[in-house]
This record gives sequence, C-alpha cells and structure tokens, in this order.
Amino acid sequence: MTQSVSAPDPAPYDNTVPPLAPVPPEVHAKTLRDELVAAAQWVSQYLSDLPAGPVSRPMTPEHRARLRAPSLAPQGQDLGRVLDFVRDELAPYPTGNGHPAFFAWVNSPPAPAGIVADLLACAINTTCGMGENALMDLERGTVRMLADLAGLPDTTGGVLTSGGSMANLLALATARTWYLNRRGSGDGPAYDRDHTRLTLYYSAQAHMSVAKAAACIGLPAHRLRPIPADAHDRLDPAALHTAVTADLEAGLLPFCTVTTLGTTATGAVDPLQPVTDLCRSTGMWHHADGAWGGLGAAVPALAPLYQGIKDVDSLTVDPHKTLSVPVGCGALLVPDPEHLHTAFAHQASYLTASEHGALPWLSHATIELTRPGTRALALWATLTHLGRDGVTALIEHYLSLAGQLRDKITVEPRLHLLAGGPWPVACFGINRPTSDDPDALHTRIARRVQDNQRAYLATVAIHGRTVLRACLCNYRTTVNDLDLLIQEILDATDTHDHPPIPTNDRTTPW
Repeated sequence: MTQSVSAPDPAPYDNTVPPLAPVPPEVHAKTLRDELVAAAQWVSQYLSDLPAGPVSRPMTPEHRARLRAPSLAPQGQDLGRVLDFVRDELAPYPTGNGHPAFFAWVNSPPAPAGIVADLLACAINTTCGMGENALMDLERGTVRMLADLAGLPDTTGGVLTSGGSMANLLALATARTWYLNRRGSGDGPAYDRDHTRLTLYYSAQAHMSVAKAAACIGLPAHRLRPIPADAHDRLDPAALHTAVTADLEAGLLPFCTVTTLGTTATGAVDPLQPVTDLCRSTGMWHHADGAWGGLGAAVPALAPLYQGIKDVDSLTVDPHKTLSVPVGCGALLVPDPEHLHTAFAHQASYLTASEHGALPWLSHATIELTRPGTRALALWATLTHLGRDGVTALIEHYLSLAGQLRDKITVEPRLHLLAGGPWPVACFGINRPTSDDPDALHTRIARRVQDNQRAYLATVAIHGRTVLRACLCNYRTTVNDLDLLIQEILDATDTHDHPPIPTNDRTTPW
C-alpha cells in the first residue's frame, strides 16, 4: 500500500507580499565609465608619485577613531565619493610596502598587470569555487604554471589561497587526513585514539603560521616539535631524526614534517632530500613552506638548493610575495591533487555538478566555497607579463640587490653583518660600546628610521638577539635606495648619540 506524503504546515509567518520599495539609484554607463577613468588616472599618478613621498605616515588618534566607527547616512552618496575617500582617508596612510625604500617585511608592491587584472576580474565577479566557468579553468592553468616554475611533477594540481597562512593550514589538514586514512583511523574511535598522538615537526626558524595552522587542526603545543637549526639557520636533519625516533619510541605518531624554503628571518633554505628520505622511511608527509622561496628552482643560482623539490608532498607558494601579484594570492601545490579532494570534498544537494564529464569543483580542494576570481586572473596576468625569463630576472634582481646591501654593510665600519641569504635579506647590527644594550639600541634605531619616513626597516630576533633586518622584494628598489637606507640608519645612530635639544615647538612635519 502506497503512503501519501502530506505537505508540511505553512510556515508560521506573515507571507503578505509587501509593496515594491525604491531601489538604489541606477548608475548610468557613462557615469561608471567616467568614475573608472578618474580612478585609473588617480592610480597611475599615485604610483608614479609614490617614490618621492614618505614611506609611511602616522595617523592621528582622531583619524583612527573615525575609520573604526563610521556612520552610515540615511541617503546614499555619489559614486565619486569612493575615489575621494580613498584619496583623502586611506592612501596617505599606507603600510609603506609600495615604496622602493621599504625593507621591513616580505610585502611586495602590486605589479601593473595585477592591478589591471584585479579590476577586470571584479567586473566579471565569478566565483572560482562552484560551477564550471572560465576563471576556474584559468585557476587550474595558473596553478600548473606555478608548479612548473617550482619544479614539481606534471601531475601537480592545487588551489590558490588568500596567502601562505591559508595554504599551510590546508596542507596540514590534508596531511592529517592522508596519514589517518592510511592507518585506517579516518573516523570513529580509531580517529579519537590516533589524533591525540599526532606529532608535527618543523624548523625552529619556520614561519609562525605553521604553529597556528597546527592549532587550527587541533594539535596542542606539546605535540609540536620545533627542530633546531644549524649554523646557517637551516633545519638540522640529524636533530629531526633524533626527535622523530624518540617520539616513535614513546608511542606518538609523527605524521608531518614542514621544511621552509626562504625563512622569514634570514632567508635560509632547509635541506629537502634528507627530510623527504626520513618522511618516506617513517610514513610521514613532507610539506615545504615556500611562501617566499618556493620558486627558487627556477633561478640557476639557487637551483642546487632545491634538489629533491619534485618529491615533496605539498608546497606553499605566495605569488603576492615573490611575483608582486596584488595582496591576497597564495597557492598550495600538491603533486597528487586527489589528496586535497579526500580532505575537503563535501556534497550538498544544492551544489551538484551538472556538466557531463566536469572536473571536481575547486571548492572540493579547499575549505572555501565562494572564492574570488581575482587571484587567478591577477596571477595569470602577472606571469604572462613577465614570462619565464622575467620571473627569473625578477628574483635575480632581488638577489643582486641583497648582495650589494650585504657588501655595503660589510665595508661600513659602524655596522656589522650577522646573517642573510640565500634569499634576499640582510640581518645586521650597529657597532657600539659594550655598555650599550644592543637589543634596545636596534629597536630604537629601527623606530627612529621609521619615524623619519624616508626609509623603513624592522628588527628580528636571531640567535637570541634583536638585530636590524632588511629584505628586498620591491622591483622598483635601486642601489640608491640601499644607500639611503644605510645613511638613514647612521643618521639615526648619530641622533641617538646626540639627541636634539627639546624646544617648545609642537608643530608636526605634515
């Protein structure tokens, strides 16, 4: 006997159709065109004028408060207000990374091709997470471009991400799923039993996003193993082997080791092949965090350091660092992309591929469903504008500048070089009498250089001491900017020795 299915009771709300309300004012095509032209003219002039201006500019407390607590007027404003707001309220107060005398962090300026591509992709406004569309296929293609530059196998796939932090999170989550599935403990009581014993290894010089990603997938701090580095700030394979062996004997489950290709502090490159060999012999996943230095295999001078890159299980690359793609473009590359689908593919009745023979949606390879197409187009545009030779030349430009900066530091008697390389960074100190606290001195000098607004550098802790650090990642930086940086540091040191006499003048320099 067939049972009938009764309809559910009507929803308990008033379903009276309200009258049509006024819609926001329509933007006429000519108005949009005029505003786009005005914005483009402003962007071009802004970038042209940027090197002549201050590197950064402090905001007043009142300005900060105004941005943090804006009020929304009842009536909408003209479209031209957007450019006015950016020009007056935002652009005068940048991080500083667009300026050629910015040396603080690995934050590149935007590549011209990426700027144009970002605008065009926003107009298309396609999500690269679900459905079949041209930008999703373009993302698959740009991932292959990156994999080829990095020296990974032809089978490599992956996804573009917001940056290296998200790529590292995806990598550790994928490694965990792969490892537990191989043990037959992907779910149920076996999962609970094994997950509490998972142990992660990485260099003591690894980026902090690795430990943060570990916390996000549920690994407590006591099962994280920062491995000591050698005299050149590279992960020590012997120390790694000792740590893994001890944990295995203690009944723990070593599941992944993370190497770093271009450490943030000193630009060191961890040895790849010895780590891969250990991972293979102990059943671990090998993830390489190459957010900064993932494309080193494409540069002849660096290629010997990347022997074994093709054998890693996953690789992070940040095009918005090395290639100046506008901020928000990282990548996770996986030689066997099926591992991503195993870790992240979830089904829903309202999200079903209808195209015959369609590839898995990219949302099945990451935790994002709605994903911007700006990443793919900006990366494609930048790579196409550079070409393979241009990518190599860009990285070699940074390496050359870093070498010259280290030479200038070495010959300057008031400075001494401490570390740096092979990626373009220099860590150095100021030669002072032993009575001075060098940590506090370097912090004050860096702050004074920043406050003077003509150059910008930061400090970093290496070998337990706070030192000055300058990295090279701006394609507009020249040797003159290197000379400016050193002169600013020396002037700041002189000011430290002979502070200006206080006056009653309370005016500010802007």
